[in-house]
Amino acid sequence: MKRLISVLELMLAAGILLVAIPVATQLTPMAKKANKVEITQGPELERNDAYLTIITWTSNNPGGTPQHYGVVHYGTDPKNLTETSKSPIRLNMTHDYTVFRVRMDALKPQTTYYYTVDSMGSNGESDGVKSPVKQFTTP
Repeated sequence: MKRLISVLELMLAAGILLVAIPVATQLTPMAKKANKVEITQGPELERNDAYLTIITWTSNNPGGTPQHYGVVHYGTDPKNLTETSKSPIRLNMTHDYTVFRVRMDALKPQTTYYYTVDSMGSNGESDGVKSPVKQFTTP
């Protein structure tokens, strides 16, 4: 019966020695959370094509964990924003502001959508900022 030879056995037979070398990992520190997160610009349409819509806005830097998400709550009824799109973003802790961009796909053509924006940390906790309801119509 034939025996399969492992890669490790081949390396040992060839006199190759593996040595584990510790590698320093870089951890991104958490930034102090902002007392109050405010939208300073937008939200507004950055792009509104037949196949893709992008909503963008700027807020002061929310701080906390570096991994964040821009979130758009939307729907065709301004009182029923049940659909959600979110896009990941990595906070730059050296900036006092953050630009969020959220991609929305597969929207119905020639339809008016209402939306509001929010942001949240990687733990799913909202940054406590929410825009007024705005609207756009797809081409």
